Amino acid sequence: MLQHAFILSPYPWLGEGKIRLNMVEEELGFVTRWKVSNKDAGGIIECVQEIQVKGLADIMLNQFVLYDFSGNHFSIDLENPALGKITGSGLIEDHVIAWEFRIQELGFEGFEFYEKESADCYRMRAEYATTDQYRTVINGKVWRPAKL
Repeated sequence: MLQHAFILSPYPWLGEGKIRLNMVEEELGFVTRWKVSNKDAGGIIECVQEIQVKGLADIMLNQFVLYDFSGNHFSIDLENPALGKITGSGLIEDHVIAWEFRIQELGFEGFEFYEKESADCYRMRAEYATTDQYRTVINGKVWRPAKL
């Protein structure tokens, strides 16, 4: 498997960026924290992503499970209170880790794209949309802190 530290190694990651919702005029700042487990004996990696949007009290939680690693592809489950549990597919290349979800019965699709800038920093872009015309665009970066 190609060498990436983000999401494939058991390190905490921090992040920040901007979220744009198509029904809101302004971009909203956010911070994020990832907790990543070791790959278990079955080849499964579990991750918890916390997202705090500036100005909002609630912390959003996303739980990811990565599994079925085969060549440069993998399967990924996302679970959160808004969506329940959905399954998508992922791709790992030299400088990129990405995944997408296309759930026709929910009218939901989206992707996340992480581009490696250095061993400890990735630029990210994500976009999610629903059939009722809601669209969320996220731009930011994640990094592995020197110390927590």
